[in-house]
Amino acid sequence: MTATKTHITGVRTVSIPVDDQDAALRFYVGTLGFTMLRDGPIPNGGRWIELAPGADTIIVTLEPANPDVSRGAIGIRFTTDDAEAAHAELRAAGVDTDEILRWPGIPAMFAFRDPDGNVMSITETAAD
Repeated sequence: MTATKTHITGVRTVSIPVDDQDAALRFYVGTLGFTMLRDGPIPNGGRWIELAPGADTIIVTLEPANPDVSRGAIGIRFTTDDAEAAHAELRAAGVDTDEILRWPGIPAMFAFRDPDGNVMSITETAAD
């Protein structure tokens, strides 16, 4: 299969639906350690909040949730250098986490839930 050239050059943001932007901001910045890049009003009465999870170029936005949207896995996999340490840190902070999955030849990973019930995961960058 040959790739078709498009004008799309990358992914800028991944949006996470939240019910309370202030509570979500406290969780993502205070608990997960993300850096706030932007927080400004938008016409619908909410705010445009951009966060950086690390040195990556992908930005996470915390957008007011649509009441018709159900919560669950949203397919975001954050990275860490040490899954064991990240898991212990989140558990100590009271974050709802699953056990670390360890499969031969596959990087260690685990799922966690934010206060809105959005499910994401953290994957170690190096496989054993």
